[in-house]
Amino acid sequence: MAEEQKPTPENMTMLQGFEWYVPADQKHWVRLEKHVPQLKQWGVDNIWIPPACKGSSTSGNGYDIYDLYDLGEFDQKGGVATKWGSKDDLLKLAETAKSSGVGLYFDAVLNHKFAADRKEKCQAVEVDAEDRNKNISDQYEIEAWVGFNFPGRKDKYSKMKWHWYHFSGVDYNAANNKTGIFKIMGDKTKGWADDGDVDSEKGNYDFLMGSDIDYDHPEVVEDTLNWGKWLAKELPLKGIRFDAIKHYSEEFLRQFITTLDETYGQGWFFVGEFWKDSLDDMTRYLDRMNKKFSLFDAPLVYNFSEISKGNGADLRKVFDKTLVSVMPVNAVTLVMNHDTQPYQALEAPIEGWFKPLAYTLILLRNEGYPCLWYGDLYGIDPKGEHPFPPSCGGALPKLALARKLYAYGEQADYFDYATCLGWVRYGTWDRRFGCAVVLSNAGPGEKRMHVGEMHAGEVWTDVLGWSDREVTIGEDGFGVFVCGGTSVSIFVNREAEGREKFSETFNDKIYDE
Repeated sequence: MAEEQKPTPENMTMLQGFEWYVPADQKHWVRLEKHVPQLKQWGVDNIWIPPACKGSSTSGNGYDIYDLYDLGEFDQKGGVATKWGSKDDLLKLAETAKSSGVGLYFDAVLNHKFAADRKEKCQAVEVDAEDRNKNISDQYEIEAWVGFNFPGRKDKYSKMKWHWYHFSGVDYNAANNKTGIFKIMGDKTKGWADDGDVDSEKGNYDFLMGSDIDYDHPEVVEDTLNWGKWLAKELPLKGIRFDAIKHYSEEFLRQFITTLDETYGQGWFFVGEFWKDSLDDMTRYLDRMNKKFSLFDAPLVYNFSEISKGNGADLRKVFDKTLVSVMPVNAVTLVMNHDTQPYQALEAPIEGWFKPLAYTLILLRNEGYPCLWYGDLYGIDPKGEHPFPPSCGGALPKLALARKLYAYGEQADYFDYATCLGWVRYGTWDRRFGCAVVLSNAGPGEKRMHVGEMHAGEVWTDVLGWSDREVTIGEDGFGVFVCGGTSVSIFVNREAEGREKFSETFNDKIYDE
C-alpha cells in the first residue's frame, strides 16, 4: 500500500501591525481588532503588535518602556491606557485574533527603562560614546533616574522595586544636569555585559539608551523570567519579537526563550531585532543562539534601498550578502519597518515604484518568512505631519494573497538578465496551480519560462491586472510571460481556484472608522 502523501504546509505571512506615527489616541487596538478578519482573508497569519507595556507617557510608542507589567491597566505616567489602548482592548484584539486563526507576536523591550519614579545616588564613570570601554573621567557620585516603584500598580503581579544596582548605565546625571554615557560602578563584577555577550560596535554596545538593565543581577533575571511566564498566561500569544538584542545579554535571552519553551511547550516563534548591515555578525549571532531563533534581514532592506535608487541597477545582486540567501529558515524578510520608515533614525529610503518589486521578491519566493508593514498596507500618518499613502498602488494585499494561494512547490529561476528577473513555482500535488513571476526595474520585461507540461493548453493571466497579456501554455510546458516597465506581473491559470478573490476590495481606510 502506497504511503499517503502529506498535505503541503500553508505559506505563512506576518504583518508588523503599526508604524511610528500611528495617532496617540488610545484606539489602535480597537482599529486593529476590526481589521483582523479581513487581514486573515488576504493572507496574514500572524501580527507583530507594538510594545503593549506602559511607556514614559501615554503618547510613547512603548520603546520608552516604564513598566513591563502594565498593559494599559494602571493609572501611571499620565493615564491608564497606553498609546495603543487599554488592556481590555488588547484582550479583545487577542480574542478576535485567536478566533480568526491569526497569531499575535508581542514586542518585548527588555534592554532598558525610562521615566523612573525617583533619583538615586550611585558611583559612576563617564565613558567615550564611541568606545564604551574607554573611561573619560574618574569615578564619582552621580544622581541617576533609576528608582522604579510603580506606585500605580501597587505590587500587583510583581513586588520588585528597581534600584541603581539593577542597571549598568544611564545617560544623564541629575546632579549637574549633564548628559553622556555613565557606567554605573559597584562590586568587582559590576559593569557592561561581557565581551561576546553583546555586539562589539562602539567597543561594547551594552548601553543603548535610558537606564540600561543589568542582566548579571539575579533579581533582574528572576523578575524578567517571571514576567515572561506571566505574559504567556495573560495573552494567547504565538511568539515574541525582541527589541535591540545586540545590546543585552545573549545568555539571558537564551534562558528566557528556553524557560518559555519548557514551561509552556507552545512552539512559539522568536525573532530578534539585530539591526546591522553585516551578514557575518548576524550569522555568528544565530550560531551562538539556537535553531528556533530568527532575525530580521537588515542587509536585504539595504539592498532594496540601493537598487531602488538607480533605474537599471543589476537586480541579480538583490540577494547578495543577505541572511535569506544563507540561512533562509532563520530569516524574516521585510521591505520597511518603523525604524527604517521616513523621518526615522535608521531610515532606508525605498522608491515607491520599487516597493511592488521588493514585496514580490519576499512574498512569491520559497525562502524566508516575509513580513508586511502596516505603513505600506494602510499608509503612514494620514492626518499628521508625514503623510504617505498605501504603497504598491494598493496592490500589496493581492501580493500577499498570491503567496497564500499559489507560491508553492519547486522554484525555477530565470535570473539571466540584469534588469529583468523571472521565476516559476511549479505547485505541489495538493496545491497544483503554481505561478510565473516577471519583474523589471527598467523597460518592459519578457521571459520564456517553463511551467510544466501538465499545464499545456491553459491560459494564464496576471492576478494583479497590471498586464493584459493572455499566455497560452504550449505543449512543451513553456509560455512567454511579460511585465510593464518598472513593474511586476504574476501569472496564474485564469481558471485557478481563488482567482475570484482578486476582484474583491481590500479596505485600507483604517482611520476612517
